[in-house]
Amino acid sequence: MTPSNPPPFTVTVETEDGTVLVRVAGDLDFETCDELMKAVERCLGDRRDAGEEPADLRVDFSGLGSIDSTGLSTLLMIRRLTDLVGVRLHLDERPLALDRLLGITGTLHHPHRAPRRTRR
Repeated sequence: MTPSNPPPFTVTVETEDGTVLVRVAGDLDFETCDELMKAVERCLGDRRDAGEEPADLRVDFSGLGSIDSTGLSTLLMIRRLTDLVGVRLHLDERPLALDRLLGITGTLHHPHRAPRRTRR
């Protein structure tokens, strides 16, 4: 029996009309979560530096293979970041395994709350 190789992990970023779309494919785990976090930080930072304020960050999980606790932690860190910059976070095309993980940990609805923008 030959061992199966997991699909490569990829993150792609697209922007359009105030929305940043991040597509995740492969396994989101200890070895790959930094790549997702850096991509999100970079695209939100680049947009702010250009004077553009994205209203929404959509993370598309249609290509997600699996996710572990480190991947979940990364999603919560992304949530904190989007709250800080006043961007709504959406987790799109979630596979059942991700919904189950979010449900078990009590975070299923956490990423979907509308963030409050604070102006001083």
